Amino acid sequence: MIEGKVVLVTGGRRGLGAAIVDEVLARGARKVYSTAREPFEDPRENVVTKQLEVTSEASVSALAHDLSDVEIVVNNAGVLHPDSLLTGDFDGIDATFQTNVFGPLRIVRAFAPILKANGGGAIVNIHSVLSWLGGSGAYGASKAAIWSVTNSLRLELEPQNTHVLGVHAGFIDTDMVSVLDVPKTPPRVIAERIMDALDKGDNEVLTDDLTTQIKSLLSGPVENLAYRPGH
Repeated sequence: MIEGKVVLVTGGRRGLGAAIVDEVLARGARKVYSTAREPFEDPRENVVTKQLEVTSEASVSALAHDLSDVEIVVNNAGVLHPDSLLTGDFDGIDATFQTNVFGPLRIVRAFAPILKANGGGAIVNIHSVLSWLGGSGAYGASKAAIWSVTNSLRLELEPQNTHVLGVHAGFIDTDMVSVLDVPKTPPRVIAERIMDALDKGDNEVLTDDLTTQIKSLLSGPVENLAYRPGH
């Protein structure tokens, strides 16, 4: 699935995104476009860096205009603002949804015609175990929303032969959650599991034990689906 392909990874400069860039290269990707909000460099010949603001329609459209050879899109860019939905700054809540939900949707809308022209390809959307857990404010709500968006996009993109993979992960050992004193999985391991699932044609991948455990609770009482830091 990945060997010889052209891959776009949003938020590819660091953390899980950087691990995904490394992993697709290791699996033989022909070219990888890696994006970040600010300009950056990558010395590897087959990595092309691009500046991208996923909250900007103009930025996304300009990127799609330049990247007509993309065959796999990985929507990894995101922000972590677990502000209270009740008392948090509403601008911050809006910014979280603009990045974590509407950002990936903008990317998919812009690149779907490109993927179709290139044979269908694939889209990978990064969700979270917090998609299913209340208690993480705007961040969790945004991840629940992108999970739903992904499931609907899978159906809408099926006629053009575009495969859609949804990724759920618990706590990944990146800067984003460095202050949390919880067990974390190395991003390299998560990236490997994502690409294994993509290779197999899976629609969803649960990348760690915590995620598997929490999904098993979805058929039970809703009050069991609560994230309480420190408990």
